[in-house]
Amino acid sequence: MAIDATQPYDDTNIFAKILRGEIPNKTVYEDEHVLAFHDIAPQAPIHILVIPKGAYVSWDDFSARASEAEIAGFIRAVGHVAREQGLVEPGYRLLANVGAHGGQEVPHLHVHLFGGGPLGPMLAR
Repeated sequence: MAIDATQPYDDTNIFAKILRGEIPNKTVYEDEHVLAFHDIAPQAPIHILVIPKGAYVSWDDFSARASEAEIAGFIRAVGHVAREQGLVEPGYRLLANVGAHGGQEVPHLHVHLFGGGPLGPMLAR
């Protein structure tokens, strides 16, 4: 079920629970601003989620309210994870769904890193 990215942050969402340690995850990277972990239902040979530790609903919310340090830390963490996972060459896909039309299912900003093999077309119609 897609969510409305304009709604207030819901601290009962699954990523908030993961950040609080209530739900285990397979962490691949963590620092003061970011947590990156393997998706529990991978859609590619490598499928990692990167989330900010702050309470941000979407990319729009994050870009409007996050500090410069959080924004820089998040973007650097995405690149760091891609490099550490060996995704830079031959390539990977980075995806952030925003809102109902974008297919966002969890009301916490997250980006998907997909890689480990050919990914096919970006959108299927």
